[in-house]
Amino acid sequence: MAHDFDLHAPVGANKRKRIIGRGQGSGRGTTAGKGNKGQKARSGGKTYIGFEGGQMPLYRRLAHRGFSNYPFKKEWQIVNLGEIEKRYEAGETVDPASLYTKGLVKKNIPVKILATGSFGKKLSFKVAAASASAKEKIEKAGGSIAVDPPLEKARPKNKQRKTNG
Repeated sequence: MAHDFDLHAPVGANKRKRIIGRGQGSGRGTTAGKGNKGQKARSGGKTYIGFEGGQMPLYRRLAHRGFSNYPFKKEWQIVNLGEIEKRYEAGETVDPASLYTKGLVKKNIPVKILATGSFGKKLSFKVAAASASAKEKIEKAGGSIAVDPPLEKARPKNKQRKTNG
């Protein structure tokens, strides 16, 4: 069943580009829509973000002091013993791979076990970190815990300056 449709855009949807600066007869000559004189009327007359017309900009007037530890912070995925109690059977091993398959963590971030919730199953743990009270609960239930060092983010090392001699 073939239809003969005349597909076209509605009137006014497609506008022609306005051509400016092509003489008086075009109706957009003289200043070409840039107003009269001034920095913004000139070619190359742009300013940067934060420019205040030559006045000392706000970002330079305010003191910037202090230190942020943000680039160096360690990110942990927290898992509570109460959640592990619900999803694991006695005798299983708790490691990042098994936590991922059971939906308790996302990938590639070190895992830390906290002691929130009740816990009484004999499990063996192999994680990046655990709180002291979590270790106590695990050992009290007859389980074992091995703490691996967390994955370090690759940071450029400071290069040693070569000295003559």
